[in-house]
Amino acid sequence: MFQNLTEKINAAFKKFKNKGKLTEEDVKVGMREIKLALLEADVNFKVVREFIQKVTERAVGADVLQSLLPAQQIVKIVNEELVALMGGEGERIRLASRPPTVVMMVGLQGAGKTTHCGKLAGMFKKQGRRPLLVACDVYRPAAVKQLEVVGGQLDVPVFEMGTDVSPVTIAKKGVEHAIQHGHDIVFIDTAGRLHIDEKMMEELKQIREAVEPQEILLVVDAMLGQDAVNVAQTFNEMLDITGVVLTKLDGDTRGGAALSVRYVTGKPIKYVGVGEKLDAIEPFYPDRMASRILGMGDVLSLIEKAEAAYDEEQAAELERKIRNSSFTLDDFLAQFRQIKKMGPMKDILAKLPGIDQSKLENATIDERAIDRMEAIILSMTPKERQKPAIINVPRKKRIAAGSGTKVEDVNRLLKQFDQTCKMMKELSGGKLRKRLKKGRFGGFPT
Repeated sequence: MFQNLTEKINAAFKKFKNKGKLTEEDVKVGMREIKLALLEADVNFKVVREFIQKVTERAVGADVLQSLLPAQQIVKIVNEELVALMGGEGERIRLASRPPTVVMMVGLQGAGKTTHCGKLAGMFKKQGRRPLLVACDVYRPAAVKQLEVVGGQLDVPVFEMGTDVSPVTIAKKGVEHAIQHGHDIVFIDTAGRLHIDEKMMEELKQIREAVEPQEILLVVDAMLGQDAVNVAQTFNEMLDITGVVLTKLDGDTRGGAALSVRYVTGKPIKYVGVGEKLDAIEPFYPDRMASRILGMGDVLSLIEKAEAAYDEEQAAELERKIRNSSFTLDDFLAQFRQIKKMGPMKDILAKLPGIDQSKLENATIDERAIDRMEAIILSMTPKERQKPAIINVPRKKRIAAGSGTKVEDVNRLLKQFDQTCKMMKELSGGKLRKRLKKGRFGGFPT
């Protein structure tokens, strides 16, 4: 995500870091490079001009140029201005005081409206809501069927009346159905076109008037760059949208849409699609996105992923086992299964600070390593998993043969387990608390 932009901005920062003191000319040279990086990332020209102007004004101030670490001050300013550019605070769907909350999803054909209707419904279902999907795209072949398939995969009901009924009627009846059956949030999947036309907009306006939605969310493909921003601007002028859902953000190496939409439309990006799976959707946080653009990682999102994947009772049981030094290979396997739930390892590493994204892009990450680890542990007897110390050479050969691996793989796993146990014993004492008080844990500032 935004790899090209990240590399170029960091290259500009390096020129600042090589100097002990900065002059106004140093700042202007660096800002020219950042300006080019943003323009190449397909960021709107007016956005770039105002952004560079604001950063330059702040960066040539006495408090920066006379600072002992002026380069760090400039990084801080760029980060703050990026956050402001993308909206400052993250915004979400506003829930109606009197249910149901009606969310109208609009956009061009191919942007991912139908899929993201489902993704949002799935997200709200996990939060304890009772969502309903309403199929109002009666023009695109199999659009209704696609929504039904998505709803079936998420166990979210779909209201449809076929393709011979007016979309306006379907939308009205869908909301009435939601009220009668206790659904507290309704996602209306509307029809798109390959381009914006008067007929499509008129129909969308009629649906808006018929159901009075709390939210009109524009679904737009982030990889279109400046074209995505132009689409957002036109939809906003005609429909007065309340927010944007950016799709395919995981494949966007430039970042033009994410950095321009808020400035051009005045409307926030509320959610982002980050993959093909139905759970691959995230709330949009301007501060976290700015950190990722500047190569600082996104640890908060990573923690949230971990919390979503982790069972609270398991966490409490793990804590007890660490205190009692009764951590076994079964527990070790359970931890790796939790990591698997968080998604591909490359996505996890991308959120860590200090990771060179360009190297990560070409890195070969063996996603099946956890599967092999699982096979090795499951080839052990219950007694061996409880007491790994009894695993001698003959047992290792049997385990390797049973798991389709080598004795070296078994040895590596046992060594990893041993090191993990030692680390846990260390942290179960008072050392963890001391590290936290000092503000450091595992080599990273907390």
